[in-house]
Amino acid sequence: MIPSKNKKVGLVLGSGSARGFVHIGIIKVLERNNIPIDFIAGSSIGALVGGIYAATKDIAYIEKLALDTDWKQLFKLLDPFSVIATDIVKGEPVIFREGNLAEAIRASVSIPFLFHTVPQGDKILCDGALSIPVPVAVAKQMGAEYTIAVDLDSGYFKQEHPKPKDNLLDTGNNVVMLLSSHLAKENMKDADLVLTPPLGDIAWRSFGSRETTADLIARGEKIMEEALPRYFETNKPKTFGKRLKEFLNQPI
Repeated sequence: MIPSKNKKVGLVLGSGSARGFVHIGIIKVLERNNIPIDFIAGSSIGALVGGIYAATKDIAYIEKLALDTDWKQLFKLLDPFSVIATDIVKGEPVIFREGNLAEAIRASVSIPFLFHTVPQGDKILCDGALSIPVPVAVAKQMGAEYTIAVDLDSGYFKQEHPKPKDNLLDTGNNVVMLLSSHLAKENMKDADLVLTPPLGDIAWRSFGSRETTADLIARGEKIMEEALPRYFETNKPKTFGKRLKEFLNQPI
């Protein structure tokens, strides 16, 4: 059998609260350019967007869902997809590769100070951003040979942004984002393509605004379009002749 011309692509969708709508634009561009998404791993909002996409394979539906702010419609988990949460008892990441999508995502998006934690046996689960905000290694473990990683929190701190309000929610969220941005750097050291959209002007709680959601989706499209030359340069499909030559030169 002649080897496949394309590497298996893993899409890694990072944490970032409402800024995660950027992920929708990125997926739209991948689809338009016929870039396959063989595996998806997501943390927090990345788990939500990635989980629904893994279940439906319908990015137009997800875009409509985001713009209509109707996040009550969740689907049964389909492979290949992984969700990251954090056990705050042992301080360890918890990786969901099978089971109920709603329960896994509910744990992964449990932002401290905002949502209740999720008990699971002797574990207490909350936001995946506390342990693996951009789960590149998880995508590789799933079988990805080329990983596209999206880091939302670092993009917030790289751009001028409003000072957090003097309240528990805003202060707590900025602390989580700061921790997440440092963890993300370690998470992404082996990623093949890293996307860090500038998001400093977008508040973490910007859910509900159709205008802001549309803007975030457009930003995702823009950064992925700009990154396409890098993708195609490092992941060029081999010609049939080259693949045949490699196949014929394999030792028997």
